[in-house]
Amino acid sequence: SPPPSLTYPAIPAKRHVPLSNSSTNTTSKPLSCEFIRIELADGMTLADMESSPSTPAHTIESFPEQLAKVKEAGHEIGLHGYTHEHISGLSATQQRDVLAKSIDVLTSFTGLKPKGYTAPAWDTSKELIPLLEEFGIIYDHSFMHHDLQPYFAPDGRHSWVETDVKKEASSWMKPMTKIKPSEIVEIPANWHVDDWPPLQPMPGRAGTHGFISTHELEKLWLEQFDYAYEEYDTFIFPMSIHPQVSGKPHVIKMHERIIEYINKHEGVEWMPLGDMATEFLEGRIAGVEIEGGVDN
Repeated sequence: SPPPSLTYPAIPAKRHVPLSNSSTNTTSKPLSCEFIRIELADGMTLADMESSPSTPAHTIESFPEQLAKVKEAGHEIGLHGYTHEHISGLSATQQRDVLAKSIDVLTSFTGLKPKGYTAPAWDTSKELIPLLEEFGIIYDHSFMHHDLQPYFAPDGRHSWVETDVKKEASSWMKPMTKIKPSEIVEIPANWHVDDWPPLQPMPGRAGTHGFISTHELEKLWLEQFDYAYEEYDTFIFPMSIHPQVSGKPHVIKMHERIIEYINKHEGVEWMPLGDMATEFLEGRIAGVEIEGGVDN
């Protein structure tokens, strides 16, 4: 599995705020961290801009001086497991213990209780959303029910169907029950705007590459952005950036081009994930309702 790392989702939202028969558009504020130094056309760097680095608690405890720079720059540090463990392999008790420990570490380090959670490797479980509710977390960034819109994450306890091949097939050949929304805001994840699979070499692991042209990847990402901008009045574009991947010279240049392209579009705003959840809760981003399942 990937080593413990920071992830940097940047979320642009298109919106129009009417002011006396005109509109105003907030200046873009992209993803940032001390580890990636990207110079933009206006002289601003990513280190000057807000982001939401989801950070394993082990990383914070092991590298407090380095993470202090991220904290002091005002970035929203989110939950990301303890050692980047995959939670689908943990028991419910282990998941609760890891979440409680991680919240304690982040709260002690930042002075604020974390607002959000990102599952390591976006590996989820049916216990995740109920646990986040139990611990008072506001948003999650791990599920992929929609590519471009926030929503209230389904409560997996009521709809999750497990295929246990050790049991009779009749025990798991049944439809999922009606989806019930939780109180957790989902800021959706999206593998197609994540830097890790296409740009990080991992020999022997399927789904990773590492040697594709950044110009081809840039085209893939921007075509998705163009579609969203054309089709939606409000949307989110959840790019996930790892410093050990996007900190490489050729990838830095790609991000410079992507950010400058996006910034040319009227109504685009960059913000931390916590602010994005607030925008949805207060009705400024429409979002969607996740439907599915049947009544039993």
